[in-house]
Amino acid sequence: MSDSAHPFSMATGSDVRVRFCPSPTGTPHVGLIRTALFNWAYARHTGGKMIFRIEDTDAARDSEESYEQIIDALTWLRLDWDEGVGVGGPHEPYRQSQRTEIYADVIERLKASGHVYESYSNAEEIDARNEAAGRRKQLGYDNFDRDLTDEQRAAFREEGRQPALRLRVPDDDLSFDDLVRGEITFPAGSFSDFVVVRPNGAPLYTLVNPVDDAIMQITHVLRGEDLLSSTPRQIALYHALIDIGITTFVPRFGHLPYVTGEGNRKLSKRDPESNLFHHRDRGFIPEGLVNYLALLGWSLTHDRDVFSIDEMVAAFDVEDVNPNPARFDVKKAESINGDHIRLLAPADFAARTVPYLAAAGVLAEPISPAHEAVLAEAAPLVQERIALLGEAPGMLGFLFTDAASLVVDDDARAGLPADAAAVLSASVDALERIPAVEWTHEVIQEALSAALIDGLGLKPRVAYTPLRVAVSGRRVSPPLFESMQILGQDETLERLRRLASSAA
Repeated sequence: MSDSAHPFSMATGSDVRVRFCPSPTGTPHVGLIRTALFNWAYARHTGGKMIFRIEDTDAARDSEESYEQIIDALTWLRLDWDEGVGVGGPHEPYRQSQRTEIYADVIERLKASGHVYESYSNAEEIDARNEAAGRRKQLGYDNFDRDLTDEQRAAFREEGRQPALRLRVPDDDLSFDDLVRGEITFPAGSFSDFVVVRPNGAPLYTLVNPVDDAIMQITHVLRGEDLLSSTPRQIALYHALIDIGITTFVPRFGHLPYVTGEGNRKLSKRDPESNLFHHRDRGFIPEGLVNYLALLGWSLTHDRDVFSIDEMVAAFDVEDVNPNPARFDVKKAESINGDHIRLLAPADFAARTVPYLAAAGVLAEPISPAHEAVLAEAAPLVQERIALLGEAPGMLGFLFTDAASLVVDDDARAGLPADAAAVLSASVDALERIPAVEWTHEVIQEALSAALIDGLGLKPRVAYTPLRVAVSGRRVSPPLFESMQILGQDETLERLRRLASSAA
């Protein structure tokens, strides 16, 4: 069939219409959300429309919980849509399970036009015919039922058989210019007439997905590489849908690269890093995760990995997507997230740590004014040092407890030098002399430096390690002197005395 008879979309600018149409089966996968991001970015870049619909016709696997999780994921990452579930639009409803009458009407029109036909062959009969003809069983259906007579169909019905409906595939090459991969041709005969409606009358994905795209006037189908093999079937169905007046064009297709994990295996739903909410729970922020997901097949420039979502939108073109598999590198993702954390305003960063601090039992929500004041002072100390918000409880928790409740980590205690008690005692003596009104990190540092480095001749690492452990209970903490300032003089001295007595 010629492209002039069935043209591909030529839409540009505000005429662009893309869609994101997941099945609600399980927790959102990073590959799925990467697909949503690329569709969203292309719609925003062109000034076109993003349509969001749900493919929920598999009652055995679909769940309302998964549907809510998909909404949650898109909302958290701030990927909005112009038409679709929860928003409405001219092509409602946007859930396949509610569009049964629409599909039934299209099926009747396809039957009346001769584009689909009744097929009574079962798997055993197809295998037997292939074997008798010397063909491999794997070749599958042989188009046997294309030209059944009315008498043959009636005889099958008398046997009690219910027919499937198959699309009559054009006997031509099917070619398309993939936006990511270039020209792709499926030769005539490379696939046979395929089932679009089950014998029980239920339409299959191979029918309802292109039908929805056609009715909703989708101009660009950007989806995962795993669906590439189904594209010629969809184009074949599009030719039929154009013929019966459902649409006037075939959309442009762009197949996005696989997302792989360790060992360059395709990232599976069983891999923890595939679970979008696993990353949120660990403390990724939307800006950081969106930036990293964008790098799974695309880049802003060859030498710059950190950018804002607005910069992505300004530059994104699906034709710039790399067709090669994209590896999900957790360490790189964390590094980019850390860069975005550092770009936050301090007050914004502090507010974003609160849910993680509350989940760890460090403080309670709503946060008290006293804790809010501590957090406002402390948050900038760790903002430069963490890559994930989930690290905040470990770094800040010691500031929200008292000396009696502070737990000293075993590895921190084990790493104390032999003269820790003497160092702590000398520190107490020096810090007790500071007037309360002068309790600032500069004065604290000056006093301790004089007592420990000048007075005892210690190297800074040896001098300050026992103090860090006493104050925070950890080997790694925010800046020591600033932490002492936040804790206050009495609390700091109490912590030093407690560790000195246990280390003696």
